Amino acid sequence: MLDIKFIRENPDIIKDALRKKHLEFDVQNLIDTDEKRRVLIKEVDDLRAEQHTASDAIAKLAGPERDEAIKKVKNLKERLGSREEKLRTIEALYENLMLLVPNVPDLSVPEGESDADNQEVRAWGDIPKFDFTPKSHIELMEMHDMVDFERGAKTAGFRGYYLKNDGALLSFAVWQLVLNMMVKKGYVPMIVPSLIKKEVFVGTGYLPQGEEDLYRTQDDLYLSGTGEVGAMGYYMGEILEEKNFPIKMLVFSPCFRREAGSHGKDTKGLMRVHEFYKWEQVILSKADHLESVRLHEELVTNAEEIMQALEIPYHVVANCGGDLGLGQVKKYDIEAWLPSEDRYRETHSASYFHDFQTRRLNIRYRDEEGKLRFAHSLNSTALPMPPRPLISLIENHQEADGSIRIPKALQPYMGKEKIEKGSK
Repeated sequence: MLDIKFIRENPDIIKDALRKKHLEFDVQNLIDTDEKRRVLIKEVDDLRAEQHTASDAIAKLAGPERDEAIKKVKNLKERLGSREEKLRTIEALYENLMLLVPNVPDLSVPEGESDADNQEVRAWGDIPKFDFTPKSHIELMEMHDMVDFERGAKTAGFRGYYLKNDGALLSFAVWQLVLNMMVKKGYVPMIVPSLIKKEVFVGTGYLPQGEEDLYRTQDDLYLSGTGEVGAMGYYMGEILEEKNFPIKMLVFSPCFRREAGSHGKDTKGLMRVHEFYKWEQVILSKADHLESVRLHEELVTNAEEIMQALEIPYHVVANCGGDLGLGQVKKYDIEAWLPSEDRYRETHSASYFHDFQTRRLNIRYRDEEGKLRFAHSLNSTALPMPPRPLISLIENHQEADGSIRIPKALQPYMGKEKIEKGSK
């Protein structure tokens, strides 16, 4: 959410943000609604003051003057009630419109309509050149009894799965590797809720626009698709101290996504599933653009170091305007090389928001001068598991006989160098 004062004073900047993000929104309608709201607020305040003064005067009056004063108070009460009702209506409209205003993208964000227009920033690792026909992760995992899709579908329905044997052990090994790497960097490990109140999803910007991709319970709670939501809710409504910034969290949670609109896409294997686990990096910092830029680069570097430890070839892309979310100022994606598809597929996203989320969640801090300000927020995938990184890990490290090499960084956690046929 942006400051309404900034919106009133800079409508052209908001219109350009809408253009760049390929969104539609009537900025003038919001400004007009805000003007009506402010007029009504003044009228209500004036009527309340007048009513209070008139009510105080009644105690000092008697006879006809008192009767007349009572009639006046009654009339004021009726007028006040009418104005308050109009104000409630206009406030609701205003609040709904404010939730639809996009954040302003950074000047460095490329122009473009979709992820096809994202621009490569850098690449790491050698694309493997196999002297045999490489197998898909499905073939490899079923060969080594690492997964059961048939029983997964029987139990959990479409896109259900069981990880087992080395499939489960490999996931646990990766989780432990990520935890150890990030704790050494000073990130506070947290296990956060996935079943979360609606207000936190609104605060982080996943609602109202993203409702179709969320699972909702009968108790009006939602299942989160990322640990970012639970982490941001941790400080909701609190006042922090600048001396404690930046606050760096490494959060772990199960994640749930309906994958609405994805029917027919990536229906086989682990590429697109409804339930998985993820390590997420979340940072709260002081309200300084350059600090946000610095921390954003740090988040991406952390994610890259994890991918390098796993020896997975990848590239980093800068997301174009049309591939940014409503609240994102800038975003990088990391895409891992997938031999079975002969292309890169997204595994990570890293974004910064300025105070877009913290205004909604009312997360403030007291600066060195004692002034209350809204914090800045950032987040990035550290690693999702088991979906795409596990696929790339398995496919990129396969050998001609179907065995799977285990990267050196993971060998201490797995207790072996290779997954071979028949191993458990």
